[in-house]
Amino acid sequence: MFGTAGLPHILMRFFTVKDAKEARKSVVVATGFIGYFYLLTFIIGFGAILFVANNPAYIDAAKTALSGSLTLIGGNNMAAVHLGHAVGGNIFLGFISAVTFATILAVVAGLTLAGASAVSHDLYANVIKRGTATEQQELKMSKIATLGLAVFAMFLGIIFEKQNVAFMVGLAFAVAASANFPVLVLSMFWRGLTTRGAVMGCLAGLISALVLIFLTKAVWVDTLAISDKAPLSLSNPALFSMILSFLACWFFSITDKSQRGEEEKARYDEQYVRSITGIGASGASDH
Repeated sequence: MFGTAGLPHILMRFFTVKDAKEARKSVVVATGFIGYFYLLTFIIGFGAILFVANNPAYIDAAKTALSGSLTLIGGNNMAAVHLGHAVGGNIFLGFISAVTFATILAVVAGLTLAGASAVSHDLYANVIKRGTATEQQELKMSKIATLGLAVFAMFLGIIFEKQNVAFMVGLAFAVAASANFPVLVLSMFWRGLTTRGAVMGCLAGLISALVLIFLTKAVWVDTLAISDKAPLSLSNPALFSMILSFLACWFFSITDKSQRGEEEKARYDEQYVRSITGIGASGASDH
């Protein structure tokens, strides 16, 4: 739940609309569809247990005997696709396959858009160039970032080919819950948050989540085969990395005595009313 709230699937809604009113509408629609999808995962999971796991036609007998655990034909990531065939035959199989392919394209496009925007606008234009970059330079950097992210994603896809997709999604959610969610929540509901606290909290959550994920069995043993035993026994580190991010946001905000920090705290009430009620949002979007 916390990871979903911090994923680009929702955050990117703010960058693809013309004004604040449309942004709020877009977020509501996107959140509704995402919530509906997560409700369906329970049905798909139990359906796969009943109709796929108990049907020899979908089980790879050789790999099951070799590994000692149930293995589906094509890998266990094919559970939803096999379920479509078990319930609706070839027609439903084709439909599920088409939806799966379209979903992959949509997710990849969304993540690429969010990543390229962060690199070109936030890092390059505001941090490296300190606001002096031209529109053409930002566009060029956006294209470079898109290509770089695509190559990096393909590299990771090849390395983690044998991993369970659902588990890998959980690790991605851990990063989002640690890096994005604490900053979003505190910026909306805590008047003491400053830019320094938000940046340090985001970095603390991101770095700790990535380091802890690297030390889990999925990466340390199954993917990189560094040793037979992982340094961390947890499967998902979000419980610790997210709390660390909250603490970093709090600590670096309360110790921020700069003039900018005090000005940011003083503007909280206006931002809070606007975020909850929408009053003044249209004017704020012009700045």
